[in-house]
Amino acid sequence: MSSHTEIQFEQVAAICKDVFTKKMKDYGASWRIMRTQSITDQIFIKASRIRSIESKGFAKVDEGIRAELIAIVNYGIIGLIQLELGVSDNDDLDFEKGVELYSKYITEAKNLMMDKNHDYDEAWRSMRMESYTDLILMKINRTKQIEDNKGVTIMSEGVDANYFDMINYAVFGLIKLEEQN
Repeated sequence: MSSHTEIQFEQVAAICKDVFTKKMKDYGASWRIMRTQSITDQIFIKASRIRSIESKGFAKVDEGIRAELIAIVNYGIIGLIQLELGVSDNDDLDFEKGVELYSKYITEAKNLMMDKNHDYDEAWRSMRMESYTDLILMKINRTKQIEDNKGVTIMSEGVDANYFDMINYAVFGLIKLEEQN
């Protein structure tokens, strides 16, 4: 599929990783104490704020949709790291290992996006920004249901698959915003 899309993904991923690494330097891995349910709720807060800004047409706080999409990408990756490592009672992840795990999951997200992008023939490019928000919110609701069911599903993918989809919808939104600038 499009090498242009892959390049755009990598550019947006670099922006998100830069924010993640700077916050790791400022705060360490303080997020290691968070259960996945709390991470899902953080993503919900970010997506809800995006929907509110989209509906009202403006934001009163000086962080717009772009910052919230970056946060969704980063919290999605934090969620995947927590699923792999489990919850900790303290900051037990050093900077290098945190960045290594971030890189692992952003690469997995990109590979998944490229495979789906091939099959869907870049349909995301014709979607509206609001649709990405709604799809992220739907994935959050699905994730909450799976979490409430203690991770048990009958036919559906798990929490990890939903985090990957949220990451990729947020990346699509970020790519669209970058194209507008």
